Amino acid sequence: MAVSVQTQTKRVPASNAVERLLSATADDMARVNALILDRAQSHVDMVPELARYLIESGGKRLRPMLTVAAAMLFGRGTGAAINFAAAVEFMHNATLLHDDVVDESDMRRGKQAARMVWGNKASILVGDFLLGQAFMMMVETGDIESLGVLSAASAVMAEGEVFQLAKTGDLETSEADYAEVIRAKTAVLFKAACEVGAMSGGADAAGREALANYGLELGNAFQLVDDALDYGGQSGTLGKNVGDDLREGKMTLPVILALADATDAERHIIAGALGKADASEFEVQQVVGIFNRYDTLSRTLDKARRHAASAIAALDSLPTSEMKTLLADVVEDSVGRAS
Repeated sequence: MAVSVQTQTKRVPASNAVERLLSATADDMARVNALILDRAQSHVDMVPELARYLIESGGKRLRPMLTVAAAMLFGRGTGAAINFAAAVEFMHNATLLHDDVVDESDMRRGKQAARMVWGNKASILVGDFLLGQAFMMMVETGDIESLGVLSAASAVMAEGEVFQLAKTGDLETSEADYAEVIRAKTAVLFKAACEVGAMSGGADAAGREALANYGLELGNAFQLVDDALDYGGQSGTLGKNVGDDLREGKMTLPVILALADATDAERHIIAGALGKADASEFEVQQVVGIFNRYDTLSRTLDKARRHAASAIAALDSLPTSEMKTLLADVVEDSVGRAS
């Protein structure tokens, strides 16, 4: 495979992989952040107020960092990665605004969800504004093929959210159904972010495929860990309340595995709390106790680790470089959040 891979990234002190990625991509991410803030502007005051509230609320911007990193990995870019990275972040934030309305969430990233401050209608409409700006930034690159990748991802993400909504509270939801939900609603954007980054960095077809597969598997692992942490983490770490997925009726893998193994009485307890918006901490802990009995949280994390291993393996065909190693370390850290 003929690729030209950048062999050096900025040397930084030992730290977690995401922090090292942030340092390695700092120059380009400064341009991305400037573009994000510029494109959040509007003559309608509520638009930048709400957009900046979410954008500046403490997210690590992992997805746009991966776009920039993928471009750096191949080292023959034209600068389009900046627009694509900003577009990816706008797409992600638009889905967060919409999701919080659909899920009736009160918290996002450890603070009040935007809908709690400005209301549902404003959250939906500003989410639409961010999507519009994302596509404008894509079009400005003139790269129709990459625009196709991100456009397709946007459509699949919406399908994934609708499919998850259709499965809400459905006790017959299968593991295959769940796998399709997380692929569509989460992993596809990770995949697209990495793929267009590789494309804008001059990757050949094999390099593009490697980064696309890396992003897809990382996204699957990332969501599995999130879904386990909803029952086994702390609200300050999660940025939301422990047990919110249960109260929202989401059929995540810990629930599906438990329902498959539980007794009738245990299934009744799970079903009674599932989708109950005011489920008490006691009710949540009862369900968590059932999960622990059948080891469903650790089994969910085991599945996340298998996807993580696939993400790292996807990079095997690429020449050795510091950025390649760093991208593999990011996968390990993403799964290690649950340690």
